[in-house]
Amino acid sequence: MTYKLQLLDVNKSFGSLEGCKGISFNVAKGELVCLIGSSGSGKSTLLRCINLLEEVDAGQILLDGEDITDPDLDPLPIRRRIGIVFQSFNLFPHMNAMENVMLAPRRVYKTPRAQLLTTTTALFERFGLADRMKNYPDQLSGGQQQRVAIIRALAMKPEIMLFDEVTSALDPELVGEVLDVLLQLKNEGMTLVLATHEMGFARKAADNICFLDQGVIVESGPPEQIFDNPEQSRTREFLSRVM
Repeated sequence: MTYKLQLLDVNKSFGSLEGCKGISFNVAKGELVCLIGSSGSGKSTLLRCINLLEEVDAGQILLDGEDITDPDLDPLPIRRRIGIVFQSFNLFPHMNAMENVMLAPRRVYKTPRAQLLTTTTALFERFGLADRMKNYPDQLSGGQQQRVAIIRALAMKPEIMLFDEVTSALDPELVGEVLDVLLQLKNEGMTLVLATHEMGFARKAADNICFLDQGVIVESGPPEQIFDNPEQSRTREFLSRVM
């Protein structure tokens, strides 16, 4: 099988703290891989390494077979291909939703405003926010702000999307609308890597699950294996607490 993304023995430390210790897994094009585990298990560090926001200490990350951890490689073109959305929305408060989304494509790709307006409007319509394009962040609910943040990442036309606990900062009743967006992206064939505490969504939507603990993948496999018949006692202990 040809993989879109491959992690080969990735290691990342912050001083004496080992964030990732020899992590390896593959993601095929169009797959959704969910990273589960307790806070501090290494999920966020791993996503930041994939997006090259953190430089790995050892190991390789391959995108379409190319080693993107090569220190001589310019990270900016890679980050355009790999979008990332965090749990904090990070929208500019002085710009409305449409302006937040259009800012990066205008600066990076020099796309004419008229052309960008068409594609941006289509994205807002696609995710049920056409009537909120002119609203400022403080006029939007948390779920709406997170959907705008996702639209902003998609406006750069990435090949892979990374999501780092994107529902953690939301009120429980708003979680569903963001998860619906992620499911829509999967159904449209987007390649996704998602760190999440939403076990129900992981069971329903993921192609593969990686359970991380203390910077190591303890167990990985399809949802039915991880949730219904986990092989490792540490996996069973974690799931008994969170399910």
